[in-house]
Amino acid sequence: MKGAAWLDSLKKVELSELDVNNMGSWPGPVKVIAAILLALLLLGLGYYFRLQDLEADLDAHIAQEETLRQQYATKAFQAANLEAYTAQMKEMETSFGAMLRQLPSDTEVPGLLEDITRTGLGAGLEFQEIKLLPETAQQFYIELPIQITVTGNYHDLATFVSGVASLPRIVTLHDFDVKPANQGNASQLRMQILAKTYRYNDKGLPQ
Repeated sequence: MKGAAWLDSLKKVELSELDVNNMGSWPGPVKVIAAILLALLLLGLGYYFRLQDLEADLDAHIAQEETLRQQYATKAFQAANLEAYTAQMKEMETSFGAMLRQLPSDTEVPGLLEDITRTGLGAGLEFQEIKLLPETAQQFYIELPIQITVTGNYHDLATFVSGVASLPRIVTLHDFDVKPANQGNASQLRMQILAKTYRYNDKGLPQ
C-alpha cells in the first residue's frame, strides 16, 4: 500500500510547478527520483572518464610493448651474431694497424723530400720553395704538410703533379694555386701547392 500511495503522490506532481531554485520544497518522491537520476548521471560520467583513462593507458602499454619487442629482437640478433661481429672487428683492427704501419717514419721524410725534388727537376721545373710545415696529429696518424712553390710551363707542372701522386709513399696534394710567373711571359707559370704525407702515430695505433 505504501508503494501505491507513493506512486499516487508522484502522479499528482506537476513538473511545471517545481522550482528548480528551491529543490528543498519538492515533494519527497520527486526528490528521490532526482537523487537517483543525479547518482546515475554521476556514475555514468565517472565511468566514461575512467574508461577513457583506461583506454589511454592501454594504448600506451601497447606502444611500449611494441617498442620492447623491437628492442628485444634487435638485441637478440646482436647477441646471436656477437662472435661474428667480434671476429670481424678484430680482423679490421689488424688490417688497419698493418696499413698504418706502412706509413713513413720520421727517418724517411728527408728521402721523401729528395724524391719530390727529383721529380720536379726531372719534369723541368725550377724550385723556389720546399719546406716542412708544423705537423698535425690525428688519432692514428700524423700529417706532415710540405709547402712547395715551383715554376715551369703547364705541361711540366702537370708532369710533376702526376709524378708526385705516383710516388711509392702516400702523398696527397692540396690547395693548388697557379699564376703567371712573369707579366710578360704567359707560358711560364708559378704553382704553389701543399703536399701532405703521413706517418703513423704510435700512441693512437690499435694493438
